[in-house]
Amino acid sequence: MYDVHTMTPKSSRLNLRVAPADDALLREAAALAGVSVSEFLVESARVRAEMLLADRTHFVLDDDQWNAFCDSLDRPAREWPELRELFERPRPE
Repeated sequence: MYDVHTMTPKSSRLNLRVAPADDALLREAAALAGVSVSEFLVESARVRAEMLLADRTHFVLDDDQWNAFCDSLDRPAREWPELRELFERPRPE
């Protein structure tokens, strides 16, 4: 079998247990979508994973936001005495 998104052979397997009500719900949704339960679960999980990870890897700024972002990166670092003191404290054994 091939992953239609990458056209690479599927070689990994995931096993999971679900409650009977979840099983029925997933099977009904997969049938409605016209795909197998596996295809439905993989696609659903892929979309959710991409959504969760998107803000960690990609963000969009308008011109004003981009300029403010660049300005903040160009500013010298501020020293916070409280943080310096915190990080200089001896760690408990």
